[in-house]
Amino acid sequence: VQLQASGGGLVQAGGSLRLSCAASRSIFSFAAMGWYRQAPGKQRELVAVLDSDGSTNYGATVKGRFTISRDSAKNTVYLQMNHLKPEDTAVYYCKGLGVIDYWGQGTLVTVSS
Repeated sequence: VQLQASGGGLVQAGGSLRLSCAASRSIFSFAAMGWYRQAPGKQRELVAVLDSDGSTNYGATVKGRFTISRDSAKNTVYLQMNHLKPEDTAVYYCKGLGVIDYWGQGTLVTVSS
C-alpha cells in the first residue's frame, strides 16, 4: 500500500494550502484516514482524522482552520489549511489507519511570518 502526500510548500502567515494524499487502494479499505505533523524537535501530533463513516476529529490547535475531506473516486484525502500560522510549520504525513497502519512519505509546509 502506498500513500503519496503532496501539496506542501512555502506560504505566508494568513495564507492557505491544500494537501493531498493519494492512496494506491480504496480509502474505504481503511478504518480512517488521517493527517499528522511533526515540527523540528517535537513529537508527531494529530492534525485531523476522517473516519470511514464520515466523522472527523481535529487537533485543538487547528480546529476551525483546517478541514479534512475525501474524494473516494480518486482514492484521495485532502487537508485544506486556512489562516496558516508560523507554528503550523512542519512535515505533514498522511496515514491510513486499520488493522495495519500505513504512513505516507510526508510533505513539508513552511509558514513564514
